[in-house]
Formats: sequence, structure tokens, C-alpha cells
Amino acid sequence: MKRVLIIEDEKDLAELLAFNLEKEGFDVTCVHDGKLGLERVRADMPDLILLDLMLPGLLGTEVCKALRKDQRTAKIPIIMITAKGDEIDRVVGFEVGADDYIVKPFSMREVVLRVKAVIRRFEHETESLQPDLLPIGNIVIDRQRHTVTSAECPVDLTSTEFKLLLHLAENKGYVQSREQLLQKVWSYNNTGDTRTVDTHVTRLRGKLGSPGDIITTVRGFGYKVEV
Repeated sequence: MKRVLIIEDEKDLAELLAFNLEKEGFDVTCVHDGKLGLERVRADMPDLILLDLMLPGLLGTEVCKALRKDQRTAKIPIIMITAKGDEIDRVVGFEVGADDYIVKPFSMREVVLRVKAVIRRFEHETESLQPDLLPIGNIVIDRQRHTVTSAECPVDLTSTEFKLLLHLAENKGYVQSREQLLQKVWSYNNTGDTRTVDTHVTRLRGKLGSPGDIITTVRGFGYKVEV
């Protein structure tokens, strides 16, 4: 459930926004003061902020600037909500770091659609910024080139072995059952024969050498990468 923080001094409007967003499955919190809103963001780290421009305590532009200067909150999506519709106000909103801008009066449906669109865009951008290199212990996986080095030596893996290692590494610390691995790596819907997983894990460990010991067996269940 995505968490939305509404920082809006008009309490009736904030409650109406919260009601409509909650109907769409969002977890919503409302704050009616800019300074308190800033503190709440830092405490709760919401997935998106609906931020009024004119606020008591601290203006929305100042709240936005403060969030963008803080590394912990710099990437949280912010939608500005304001009664001001002049172009200069929209420009200022974007200059201080807002991701979108909604002018009062607006329909609740428009707000819900904007919130969903901004969250989708943010998730897509986050995925696209995923680094190509994934270091795990003394093993380095290059997602883009589909190559692996173990103790700084290149390792020749098959496509399936690469996918198996990458899946385990991306889920570091979490046990993956043999059935899950068959579905995720081999795309098998029929998970009756799990021996192929054991065979591939044994072969993969052998190719990786001693760094391959990070792939541990969870007896009676499956495997996990543990560093």
C-alpha cells in the first residue's frame, strides 16, 4: 500500500482528498502546517506528498526546497496544490523541485489520476536507475553485459546459470524455494521436478569457486545468498 502525505491547511479539502485516495487503496496522512509537514515527511518517509503552496508555519515552496536538499527525502515525489494558477507560480513550483502541479479548483478524479501517474513514473525512473553492476561478496554481476567475475576472474556461465545467480543475488538474505526458482528462472509452471535446480546450483558453485560459498543450502527448502 502506497503512503501519501497531504500537507494542506484547508482541513475540509485535506479530508476530502484523503477520503478519495483511501478509496483507491492509498494509506493517507494529513498535516495542516508546513513546519509540521516537513517534520512528518522526515519521520514517515511517504511514497508521495501532496503539498499546498500557501501554508502556515512554512510555505510549501520552502518545504519543497528543504526536502530536496536532504538526501533522505530528495527523491520523494511531490505534487504541488495551490489556488494560484499563473504561469510564474507554476514555474516557481517546478524550480523548487515539484514533480507536478494541480491548480484549485480541481476534480478529485484528476488528483487521483495525477497521484497514480507520478508514482508510476517515479517507480519506472527508479528501476531505470538500477546500477548495471551488482557486487555480492567477491562476485560482481554485470546486468547489462550479462557477465560475471568471481575473485576478479571472469566466469563463463550459461544463460540459465546467469539468471539463477542474478535472481539469488537480487534477493540476498531471502530463502528461495526450489519451486520458486523453477518459476522465476526457468518459467516452469509445473514444479514437480526440482532436481534440475540442485544440479544447476552445484554447477554454478563450482564455476564460481570459493566465492560461490555465499550460495547456501537451506535444508528441505531451497537456497539463498548470504554474505
